[in-house]
Amino acid sequence: MKVTLIQSPLIWESPKENRSYFETKINSIFGSTELIVLPEMFTSGFTMKAEVVAETMQGETISWLKTLAKAKKSAITGSVVIKENGNFYNRMLFVFPSGEIQFYDKKHLFTLAGEDKVYTSGTQKVIVNYLDWKICLQVCYDLRFPVFSRNSEDYDLLIYVASWPKIRINAWDALLKARAIENLSYAIGVNRIGEDDNGYQYTGHSQVVDYLGEYLVEPNESEAVFSVELDRQKMMLTRQKLGFLNDRDEFKINE
Repeated sequence: MKVTLIQSPLIWESPKENRSYFETKINSIFGSTELIVLPEMFTSGFTMKAEVVAETMQGETISWLKTLAKAKKSAITGSVVIKENGNFYNRMLFVFPSGEIQFYDKKHLFTLAGEDKVYTSGTQKVIVNYLDWKICLQVCYDLRFPVFSRNSEDYDLLIYVASWPKIRINAWDALLKARAIENLSYAIGVNRIGEDDNGYQYTGHSQVVDYLGEYLVEPNESEAVFSVELDRQKMMLTRQKLGFLNDRDEFKINE
């Protein structure tokens, strides 16, 4: 499966401008791709002013994503602020080329920034089935909680979309490698760059790590579009040879 990562700055709390930016970037992708990954809260930046930028599942961003996914014949994933039943969610959308949508609501809310005071926590781990790949959807702070991402479903690909600041970027690099190695899974992390209106700096380090912890896309700090080919068969042969997942502990997440 060919996957494309878009590492980019974000225009603060401006969904329309961010959609325009990403549409240009997506249309610039050379050749075909099967999955496009955008950062966390890609229409607004990591804002606690949810009421300013929130949309519904019938809103403009959803319609835009469906249209773009169909036109590009590619799935698109990334998180946006969604209002539903009076609550705000940091919702990671997975839009299929058909226009079908599945989603994951961020479970681990970033208390240091007060995300838990504004947004409602998700309760379900979500595995999406796409092109015979089982893909686990995760958002930013989830990366610090390995029990939640434990590969009990035999998923093939773990995706983290993030607004992970420069000051803690070493943790991002280390934990993405750890999640890939311990779960014998490809791991993708897409992080933004630039500075937000709260003065936090972001240096990207978007990356693709294989199931043995080797970089397929190495971290860098530039605005860029990266494409990479993932080989599920090769990964499965490695899992069969090593057998590490057969010895994993069983965990139950209390809701």
